[in-house]
Amino acid sequence: MNRIFQSSAVFLAAVLLLGACGGSSSDVDSEGTTAPPAEPATTEAGTAAPDDAPRVKDGDLVRVHYTGTLEDGSVFDSSRQAGREPLEFTVASGRVIKGFDDAVRGLAVGESRVQRVEPVDGYGESSPDLIIEVPIDQLPDSAVVGDQLSTDSGQTVVVLAIDTATGLAQLDANHPLAGKVMFFDVELVEIVPAS
Repeated sequence: MNRIFQSSAVFLAAVLLLGACGGSSSDVDSEGTTAPPAEPATTEAGTAAPDDAPRVKDGDLVRVHYTGTLEDGSVFDSSRQAGREPLEFTVASGRVIKGFDDAVRGLAVGESRVQRVEPVDGYGESSPDLIIEVPIDQLPDSAVVGDQLSTDSGQTVVVLAIDTATGLAQLDANHPLAGKVMFFDVELVEIVPAS
């Protein structure tokens, strides 16, 4: 039978790419208040870069090392793992979540900061509308509760339940980090100012 799902490991660098529930480009949160300012930037020696050093602004191409953690301190992704290169992207281009853009704005090369990212500036809140049921025969034979599967279109879903009595499986199509507060420890490695 033609299956719509294939088992796949989730490569968490994609965590930074925009999900369907990405935040807005405003610095105002969902309650209409101004978002808290980013943590102050520091260099490895603990001092800020010179005042005349180029600082990241929208449109700049940047390369950054980062580590992403959750409130419990667990690491969900890091470019600092052996063999990984710094992440390269253009600030405010829509390639990364708003909270990550916010984390790098204003940094100079060599500076770092830890940025708290609320769901509104990350992957949004978890939506009950994205919990779906599908026939069990649409899943891989080896699928079990907790598996992350990839649809033919590349969307990641998590198996929440498999009910052999009804022949249905319950899947969660929310982004795995939807509804989560994240912290990004970012270090600016390189900046190519916008022309």
